[in-house]
Amino acid sequence: MRHWAVAGILLATGAGAAEREVTVDWRRVATAADRQKLREWRSAWSSALRDARGDKAAMAAITGDAALFDPDRSLTGSLPAPGNYRCRTTKLGRQGVSGSFFVTLPWTACRIETASTAVLFTGLGVGQRPIGMLYADTDARTIFLGSMMLTGETRAMAYGRDPGRDMAGILERIGERRWRLVLPHPAFQSQLDLIEIEPAA
Repeated sequence: MRHWAVAGILLATGAGAAEREVTVDWRRVATAADRQKLREWRSAWSSALRDARGDKAAMAAITGDAALFDPDRSLTGSLPAPGNYRCRTTKLGRQGVSGSFFVTLPWTACRIETASTAVLFTGLGVGQRPIGMLYADTDARTIFLGSMMLTGETRAMAYGRDPGRDMAGILERIGERRWRLVLPHPAFQSQLDLIEIEPAA
């Protein structure tokens, strides 16, 4: 069984703060299935955009926010400082023959916090929401490994226990105090999920 507590994860204590050396590679924590998903992030993105092109409203939203929907938009400073944020999920593409090609959900609260040597990302909405650890990868991307909490649950399922609940993504900075969490090939509904992350008002 995999555990949440992993030593050596990158810490951020505020803008411009020093970062600790990373001693744990996220690849040692990720399941084989999630390593494959992360390797295929670009093909997932391309397939999802092809699906969305058939929807005029979707294309208007995509062209209207180039920073969010450009797969190559990735700036240094991929890990936000600990604090309260707001998050909004957009689902691109679809799995199977039913459902929508493009859905943007309402803004919800989320949080980034440190505990010992871990950095934790938590969705705080009332429905399905992600919770998991953030691992340093490069100066322009951070890896997220976690699980999906369901409505009514008060504790997150341990990562790696249920493939249907596991989540793997890439956290990138895409603007001034603006980030996105890219989740390729989620378990249900879409081909790609993008979670916008901005500081709470």
